[in-house]
Amino acid sequence: MTQIKQKDPFDLAEALGALEATPQTLKVLLADLPESWLDFTEDAEAWSPRTVLIHFIHNEQTNWLTRTRVILSDAKDKSFTPFRQMPEADEYAPAGTDQLLNQFAKLRKNNLSAMREFDIKSEDLDREGEHPVHGTVTLRQLIATWVVHDYNHTHQIAKSLAKRYIHAVGPWRDNLAILDL
Repeated sequence: MTQIKQKDPFDLAEALGALEATPQTLKVLLADLPESWLDFTEDAEAWSPRTVLIHFIHNEQTNWLTRTRVILSDAKDKSFTPFRQMPEADEYAPAGTDQLLNQFAKLRKNNLSAMREFDIKSEDLDREGEHPVHGTVTLRQLIATWVVHDYNHTHQIAKSLAKRYIHAVGPWRDNLAILDL
């Protein structure tokens, strides 16, 4: 395992830049794929690339910015509302891929604009909120989690897309670590 030498490499501007890149990354990965690729799941418990995209949208609507506002507020109660991982099952059923990608891009742009309007200072990053499962968390941890959440689910999409060809690659399977994840 790689050893991380720096204890806290968090940089707000870099984090927001990373978050800004995700919509275009998803567009490149998903925009022109056939439905069979978008709906592929490697097993009954896995999410399809389309499901992950819907999860991204749901988070933009109900998670990151909402919790940032709680932390930055002057309210005495800093408790986060419990978060559902996915919206109602039929909420996005009729939406096409381009529509979902555009919705995510618009929501992310608006959320990052709001984040920049907060004019977050370094001392604000240590302000706290109360997570229903993890307990006390800081704004720094929330934003860092947002970034890693993006990378985590982008990886999940890439893994699902790769596993469409798990049997087709033949003997090269041993050289393709993504198929073992």
